[in-house]
Amino acid sequence: MIELGPVTWPPAPIRTERLVLRQSEARDRAAFVELFASPEVGTHVGGSRPRDELERAVPELPGRRPGCFVIDADGAMIDMITLDRRDPERPGHVRPDAAEAELGCMFLPQAWGRGYAAEACAAALDWFADALPDEPVVLCTQTANDRAMRLAAKLGFTEVERFEEYGAEQWFGVRSPVTPSA
Repeated sequence: MIELGPVTWPPAPIRTERLVLRQSEARDRAAFVELFASPEVGTHVGGSRPRDELERAVPELPGRRPGCFVIDADGAMIDMITLDRRDPERPGHVRPDAAEAELGCMFLPQAWGRGYAAEACAAALDWFADALPDEPVVLCTQTANDRAMRLAAKLGFTEVERFEEYGAEQWFGVRSPVTPSA
């Protein structure tokens, strides 16, 4: 994994109207296991993993790395958002060095349909724009993932290309940095 860049990590918790974006804590471990074991969550991200395997593999402090936010609603983890450098070996790039920041998110099914994803991703993107103002952010999702496609549009991502990866058609988009007008 390529480092995110010259950012202070972890940032102070980011508060939105209903959510807190923060670094993971030991109390989040069960939610991480649930997230990766959920068949509903795994539908468009390569499938779920067996719970017993996750119980053995997930560390006591999961997700403790730059670019990984836990999304907290009412004191409990409901999601994780990541801002990582896209693997240069994968298709889909907008920069010559192929090291774009890529937004990813996974929500527990009980949090679906409440607007949390848009609220949390917008806050993470605002943080990123302040931390690394001249950098675009990319997003890649299966075209079959209607929720993710709607979220990408709502967040201002525009399509760059489509390609086949992981046995499915992928939508690849970019959200360019906002340039202040003179």
